[in-house]
Amino acid sequence: YEWKSKPYNSFRDSLNKQKGDTRGEFRDRTDQTIAALAGEGINAVLYYDNNDPREWVSLVPTSAITGEGIPDILTVITDFSQKYLKKRLQIKAGLQCTVLEVKVIEGLGTTIDVILVNGVLKEGDTIVLCGFNGPIVTTIRALLTPEPMKELRVKNEYVHHKFVKASQGLKISAHGLEDAIAGSQLFVAETEEDVDGLVEETQRDLENVLNKIEKSVEGVCVQASTLGSLEALLEFLRTSKIPVSNVAIGPVHKKDVMKAMKANAQVDSRKEYATILAFDVKIHPDAQEYADQNDVTVFSADIIYHLFDQFTEYVKKIRDEEKNLKGKEAVFPCLLRIVPNAIFRNRDPIILGVDVVAGVLRVGTPLAVPDAGNLKIGFVESIEMNHKHVNEVRPGAGSASVKIASEGNIMAGRHFTEKNQLVSYMTRNSIDALKQYFKDEMTTADWKLVIQLKKVFDVL
Repeated sequence: YEWKSKPYNSFRDSLNKQKGDTRGEFRDRTDQTIAALAGEGINAVLYYDNNDPREWVSLVPTSAITGEGIPDILTVITDFSQKYLKKRLQIKAGLQCTVLEVKVIEGLGTTIDVILVNGVLKEGDTIVLCGFNGPIVTTIRALLTPEPMKELRVKNEYVHHKFVKASQGLKISAHGLEDAIAGSQLFVAETEEDVDGLVEETQRDLENVLNKIEKSVEGVCVQASTLGSLEALLEFLRTSKIPVSNVAIGPVHKKDVMKAMKANAQVDSRKEYATILAFDVKIHPDAQEYADQNDVTVFSADIIYHLFDQFTEYVKKIRDEEKNLKGKEAVFPCLLRIVPNAIFRNRDPIILGVDVVAGVLRVGTPLAVPDAGNLKIGFVESIEMNHKHVNEVRPGAGSASVKIASEGNIMAGRHFTEKNQLVSYMTRNSIDALKQYFKDEMTTADWKLVIQLKKVFDVL
């Protein structure tokens, strides 16, 4: 529609610079959207036309591609907060500070980006925060903020401060921050006596978070960059019914691969559980090399859904391989009726016309005659319907011609007749393989037939 974009520009400014036809198209689509929302019982209007935000929902046009409209969203949120959330926006006594990110900055070493919600941070303060190897106790060397209207996460010249008051995002430079955990709380020790108590509190907070995680004996190993992202990933895996055996925060090291190897060490282990799902973290080269050497698969992604897609595709690949290798023992249940006067060849290979009464007849199915003492007559070599070869036939599909590679000197007409029913020859191993590898291909009626055939062949 010939929209001329300007990255991260105000929406109203961008709209005013468009051609008349483009602005007209926008108005038409806006009206359609407002009408659709009204149909759902939602009164909506463009934010700059909203004179009563308590009664009307503000629509803020935004582009996730160009960023146009983001300044408008921030303006609306700020305006609403100042008007309707005054009491909740008041600064309270006591320090409230959260670690957002751990970064290495040239000339400063390892630093942490934090959000100071309440309280004051001063240069020289003794701070306590969570670390991968235990609580970190260190002293603030520098408090840094970007220049006005600059982004904290983008490399810029920083402004040094002796102290910073809430609410503010800032960067802290201090010794020993390499193992700091993003997402954890930062505390200030007013006296030396406070340090021990804060160390215990910091360690207890981390343990409480990790103890809340439901772990399975078998399951994938999960690593994330922050406590928040770890919780988000675990919740997604829980709803997706993917069990988790171990969790960690931070880069993937060799020791993490060794934990995942336990999935391979168990007797009935499942290959897909020898896996590390690494969300938004670095994988050290030695850890990747060690994983490759020990059949541990490491998936890495910055988006949870991408990680999930990688894992589910991997599981499907494993299942397909298992079906091809171990699934050959599986026997699908079937109950067949021989079509009258349709014994076309009575000895190896026996060729019969049959109707499938129940279950599913597949190529490779071993057949037996219950009325003849469960006599095994051979395996289905091929199935033909309407002069075409097929791999399976279900009830109602019509009659099929079946070629059977007979065992021994079995003859149709001598050892069994067209009055006898034929069934799949089932064993304990064939049923177990069916459950493990082809459960999703079985119907309720199929399982009922399996139960009947278990009784026929005395399968426990």
